[in-house]
Amino acid sequence: MRELEKAHGGEVVVIGVHSAKFMAEKATENLREAVVRYQVDHPVINDRDFAVWNDYAVRAWPTLLFIDPAGRLIAKHEGEASFEALERFVEQALEEYRAEGLIDTSRPLPMRVEAISESGLAFPGKIAVDPSGPRLAIADTNHDRVLVADVNGRVERIFAGLSRPQGVSFGGGALWIAETGASSVQRAEVGGGAIERVAGIGRLAMTREDLAAGALRDPWDVCWLDPFLYIAMAGSHQLWRYDPENRVAAPWAGTGREGIEDGGIEAAWLAQPSGLATDGQLLFVADSEVSAVRRVDVAAGSVRTVVGTGLFDFGDRDGPLAEALLQHAIGVAAAPGVVYVADTYNGKVKRIDLVGERIETLAEDFGEPGGLALLGNSLYVADTNQHRIRVIDLDTQEVATLELTGI
Repeated sequence: MRELEKAHGGEVVVIGVHSAKFMAEKATENLREAVVRYQVDHPVINDRDFAVWNDYAVRAWPTLLFIDPAGRLIAKHEGEASFEALERFVEQALEEYRAEGLIDTSRPLPMRVEAISESGLAFPGKIAVDPSGPRLAIADTNHDRVLVADVNGRVERIFAGLSRPQGVSFGGGALWIAETGASSVQRAEVGGGAIERVAGIGRLAMTREDLAAGALRDPWDVCWLDPFLYIAMAGSHQLWRYDPENRVAAPWAGTGREGIEDGGIEAAWLAQPSGLATDGQLLFVADSEVSAVRRVDVAAGSVRTVVGTGLFDFGDRDGPLAEALLQHAIGVAAAPGVVYVADTYNGKVKRIDLVGERIETLAEDFGEPGGLALLGNSLYVADTNQHRIRVIDLDTQEVATLELTGI
């Protein structure tokens, strides 16, 4: 849509209609944060009661409706579409309306686009810990950079010029970055500063031909578990695996069907996996669209659900895992016997006791936290909508803000 707006200036007007699935998405303030985060520069309607959705008989996310200059609905498309496909249709329609003198560009929509702060952090995504440093990697997502800092917050290195980086992970002698805006994975030399793309071609895969050419679909997080790098491929509802020895990235777990289904890695269903962590043996996945945490036994090649039941089952309920509810969790951290969850739309961090099979709230009042990282008794939290890194002392449960210097 962004490309379409740029290509046609005032001749094409885009109006977003936000018909929320999750309760947290219905709040106008949360929607405003999302509009700023994703740098949306067209009007967005908060259709919290599904009034517009019902008026236009919408059935699926996303749906594109095309309205002519006379206000008539002329076409409808359900699902994603490439710019090339949209451009062909729109240009053909514009030619007709220009010829009829129906295009009027003299009255642009009055609106103000809110800018992102140039200082500090801007919607930080994920955070990773390198115990050997010890050091942190912070995805400063909306500043298009990754910061490497010591545990006291002193920034030692900045990898700039990225496109909306999200996931970060140390391992194999490098820092790995999920460059979500370019649908790519980067490998960075922390000491020397060199960086190279190891997977993806710099743009989102929209067709089978794109996939054949090596394009990826929204890599959202990465996790090193020797000797491979695992990639949460949110756009294709899969986990991919990158083999650094052979320099090959390929689908590894998930059929590509969106849902929650356990089983072998080739048969399991995932739903927009957006967070990855390991306890050194197992992989844990924040499966955001089903508000779930999944456990992947890498050696056995199997996927099992820890908490979560379905695409429309979400809420905020602690207690036994069989009864617990999360709301669009997108971050995890793990240690033997315990998993920490960024319960994003509930604004909380929760602790899962895998042995006792219970979940409890550890800390709250975060702004849609997006990433977690564990170092000793300190749990680092990317407090995304509050543009800061928080640190939870696991012994006292006290929460402090990490003051970053050198940026």
